[in-house]
Amino acid sequence: MQIKDIIPWARKDGAPEDAGDARAEHPVAKLQHEVEKAFQNFWSRLESMTDGIHLPWGGPRSDMVEVENAIEVSIELPGMEMKDVEVSISDDVLTVKGEKRIERQEEKKGYFLSERSYGAIYRTIPLPPGVQGDKAEATFRNGVLTIRIPVDAEARSKARRIEVKEG
Repeated sequence: MQIKDIIPWARKDGAPEDAGDARAEHPVAKLQHEVEKAFQNFWSRLESMTDGIHLPWGGPRSDMVEVENAIEVSIELPGMEMKDVEVSISDDVLTVKGEKRIERQEEKKGYFLSERSYGAIYRTIPLPPGVQGDKAEATFRNGVLTIRIPVDAEARSKARRIEVKEG
């Protein structure tokens, strides 16, 4: 047996094989497909069990963009309310904390249902030099927290481009 015999994308002559039915028939390719499918099923089940609460290793989805003389940070916090969120800035670091608690009880003829879910987020985002944290403003709308932090024009002008040379 040669190495090319166990590589699912290789033909007997060693040339790459077209993606098609022949690849799916190879035992190593089948195993790879089954392992990928198992992982996809695991993650999709885990996401459905968390009811929209982002897991700690992934954190909430966020974007940071530079707009006119400011940095704008947007963080998705689905299911949370404004009272559940705390935002702070210190030493050029933005910190966002939040908690989501859901309790549901239902009692009908023949059964009693009690469900609880809990999720917390803690996110720290390093900010570029020259931000004016004392002038930051935050808004919360439709589950999205948006923080606008002015940047000092003088600090922005101090940045210089460095040429990258080969070698």
